[in-house]
Amino acid sequence: MKLSQFDFNLSPSQVALYPHSVEHVVKGSDGKETTFSVKRPDECNMVVVHKKSQKISLYKTDAKGKPLKDENGKKMLLSLTDIFDYFDEDDTFIFNNTKVFPARLYGTKEKTDARIEVFLLRELNEEMRLWDVLVEPARKIRIGNKLFFDGLGDLVAEVIDNTTSRGRTLRFLYDCPHDEFKRDLFSLGYPPLPRYIVDHKDSNGNLDRPVTDDDFEDFQCVFAEHEGAVTAPSTGLHFTRQLLKRMEIRGIKSAFVTVHSSLGNFNTIEVEDLSKHKMDSEEMHITREACDIINNTKKSGHKLLAVGASVLKATETTVGTDGMLKEYDGWTNKFIFPPYQFGLADNLLVNLYHPMSTMLMSTCAFGGYEIVMEAYKQALKAGFKVGCFGDVMLIVND
Repeated sequence: MKLSQFDFNLSPSQVALYPHSVEHVVKGSDGKETTFSVKRPDECNMVVVHKKSQKISLYKTDAKGKPLKDENGKKMLLSLTDIFDYFDEDDTFIFNNTKVFPARLYGTKEKTDARIEVFLLRELNEEMRLWDVLVEPARKIRIGNKLFFDGLGDLVAEVIDNTTSRGRTLRFLYDCPHDEFKRDLFSLGYPPLPRYIVDHKDSNGNLDRPVTDDDFEDFQCVFAEHEGAVTAPSTGLHFTRQLLKRMEIRGIKSAFVTVHSSLGNFNTIEVEDLSKHKMDSEEMHITREACDIINNTKKSGHKLLAVGASVLKATETTVGTDGMLKEYDGWTNKFIFPPYQFGLADNLLVNLYHPMSTMLMSTCAFGGYEIVMEAYKQALKAGFKVGCFGDVMLIVND
């Protein structure tokens, strides 16, 4: 397929800047009403795509299939909490338990005091304190330059190599045990929210989404365990502890794989022919425990739900010709786009993604191009939002 086939109109107002929240009104003893907002990411909107019947569901319905309405007579949209209507006891949800580290730092260049953004990608050498990073503005940063970081006057980094147009290799000049170095380095970092959030502008062209302390929690899955991601596996952000407990009560199992999500998912695709696009590699790990849970679920005829595009990438990287998942420790650069024959999961839960993104392409590969794009059209018309804090799409095999 072609890149242009995945384009659609998206206004800035259709991008979710914060997690889904609900408003509550409390009336005091004096009769005065106070409205306050509570974050409930598990109550985000959900559109359901039925692969076999080719139906799209947006609204809650009664037993006869008639749309339910709220007290104002408005049809009630489905939410993620309705997901249990599609799954049963002994089905398994597969999650990505990577943990995001505070990858975005700000330093100053020696002599000029120019403010430089440094985005940590991965550590190259513990002993030498070498890191692969992106810098902005890149034109100001050359080999031999030194960067100073706020908060710790003695934390200095030297540029020792150019890797890409914006990429650099930094050596941090910090003499202490490695654990102490990483603790101090990360203490200066900010949550690595996607650029479509931090660069978001209002109608007057002004930046309108500051990074807050809440983002350290909001941009981290509650089940995150293994540090290494520079962006969150966004679909997992919607799963609260309450939702996970409801899964447990209903007898739905959880299995965890690890994919250290990278910025490669957001790279602009520069070729029209998708077969010529190359994905950045991501480190991934699949344990024997995860394989046993997932394979036993499949053998018993129960449903498997891949939660997020990163999980879909992981399972398709290691599924065998027998349809069973294999243990894995290594890297993957798998790029899934239509047409594609899937070997493991039969259901998929994903966020609504931006136009021409690799995640949208993998969604279309799983659900079918025409019906997924039609579901996007209907969902956006109904007020759904895209992005890591946006709404979700469930694709079921019925």
